[in-house]
Formats: sequence, C-alpha cells, structure tokens
Amino acid sequence: MPSNHIFGDMAPISRDFIGYGMNVPKVKWPNNARLALTFAINYEAGSERTVGFGDQSAETFGEFPAYGAPPKRDLAIESIFEYETRVAIWRILRTFEKYKIKTTFFAAAKTLETNLDAAKEIVRRGHEICSHGYRWIEHFTLTRDEEREVIRKAVASIEKTTGQRPMGWYCREPSENTIELLVEEGGFLYDSDVYNDDLPYYVKVGEKNFLLIPYTPDINDFHYFSNRFSNSEAFYQYLKDSFDLMYEEGRTQPKMMNVGLHVRISGRPGRTVAVERFLKYVKAKPKVWVARRIDIAKWWQDHYEPKQ
Repeated sequence: MPSNHIFGDMAPISRDFIGYGMNVPKVKWPNNARLALTFAINYEAGSERTVGFGDQSAETFGEFPAYGAPPKRDLAIESIFEYETRVAIWRILRTFEKYKIKTTFFAAAKTLETNLDAAKEIVRRGHEICSHGYRWIEHFTLTRDEEREVIRKAVASIEKTTGQRPMGWYCREPSENTIELLVEEGGFLYDSDVYNDDLPYYVKVGEKNFLLIPYTPDINDFHYFSNRFSNSEAFYQYLKDSFDLMYEEGRTQPKMMNVGLHVRISGRPGRTVAVERFLKYVKAKPKVWVARRIDIAKWWQDHYEPKQ
C-alpha cells in the first residue's frame, strides 16, 4: 500500500493515509454475508494499576468520576474491578450463550489467572482468547527487551491457564516495536492494535506479511464513562445505527463491524440490557456472519493474498 512520509524535527516516519482507497477488495464472506460482525470482550480485572502490584498509583478508569491517581491503594476501584471476575463474567457468558454467539475475549493473562474456573469456561464455550498482554499496561512505556519478555510471559501464562495458545494480540497502547516483536515471537496470526479501517489488511514486517484486524474506539462501551452513552438506550441506538449503515453498505461492499465491550462495564445489569437487545436485533437479520477474530483472520488469509 502507498505511504506518506511525515517530516518534522525527528527522523521521517512512514504512515499510510490511503489504505485500500478506491480499490476496496470485493469481499466475499462465508455464505455471502453482507457483514462480518465481531465482538471483542475486554477482560482486565486483577491486571489494572494498583499500588498493591507495585505500581506508582491506583487505577482511575472506573465507575466513579476521576479525581486523580492516588499513590496508594484505592479499595473502591479495586472492588469495582473485582465485580468483573466475581459476577459480571458469568452474566456476559450467559448472555452470549443464550444467542449462541461466539466472541473474542481480549483477556489479560493475569486476569485469567485470578479466576481459573472462568478462564476454562470461556474456552469451553468456544470463545477465543486473544492476548491483552500479561497486564493491562501501556506497552509504549516498555523497552524493546521488556516488551519482548511481557509478550513471552503472556503467551506462556494463557497457554497454561486455558490450555490454548493465543493466536491474536491486542494491548491497546502498543509501542513502535510491538508488531515486530509479535512476528519475532511467532505463533500469532493477527494483531488488532489499529483502528484505521473497516477491513483486515497486511503489513510488511521484514520479509513477512503480517495481518492486522482493526478494532474500534467508537462502538465501544467505555463511552459510558465519557458520557457519550448516558444510558443503555443510547448505547443500543449507536450499536443499531452503526450496524444498519454497514449492513446497507454490505449490499455492494461487505465490510467488518467491531463491537467493543468490557466485562466490568456491560456486565452490569442495566448495561447488559443494551447488549442483549442488540444481539436479538442482529440474530433476526439474514446474511450476517458473526465471527470470532481468529475466524476472520483465517478466512482472510485463505482468500486474500497480500499485495506485493
């Protein structure tokens, strides 16, 4: 793909502002689906920032309004995260089981370690585990060697906990080294640390073509905390609006739609309502392929060759 070079005070960097452009692939999903719909469920409790784990401050991303990052344990925030593994995970699993939908869990390895029964049940029900790192941290703060070790540690932990090696990666805050290190580690089919397209695409890493499956920052329940979605009705409407437009576009140009959920957020009863309404709406529509990210990765690699 073409790239644009940005020059400033630093060395030139390469960024792709064109993508597929006017040459969007004529995608043919399984069963001629008009849309590939994939749910990414973030599972992070027990891996968040806390002084108890040696961090400099407590986590601030939670149900309460942010009031700074205190340099001591915040027991209220810790308790909110604990709801995720104690209660919310089971509600989320029941909800998707009801509609017979398989998802991808963006799961931090340490989170899976905190509740082994839940970790095994996620896999037993057919959901994919995509590595969300060992802990939910900013990878751009790590040195190359530190990040290499974190990737290795996350893979080993998830494999031990679930019996399956993760083949996808999403750490949310990648470094400039992340993709190279994933290729170096081996065993990964895709990375989702990009938000710049409605379709998968390849990037060149050395001599290897590596697949990126974009994620979404907008169709995402964390906006309950940014006040974009003030209640479940607002989130459901945004889910439906996004789906309806992409489903209509899919008459001529099938694309991929992401939905980002967090166990501790959408696993609260008043928010699970929005998820369930959307699942019911989607299941009533023909020609929708609801797929895990690993299924999309394998389909894309089998049917679409990298451009040379």
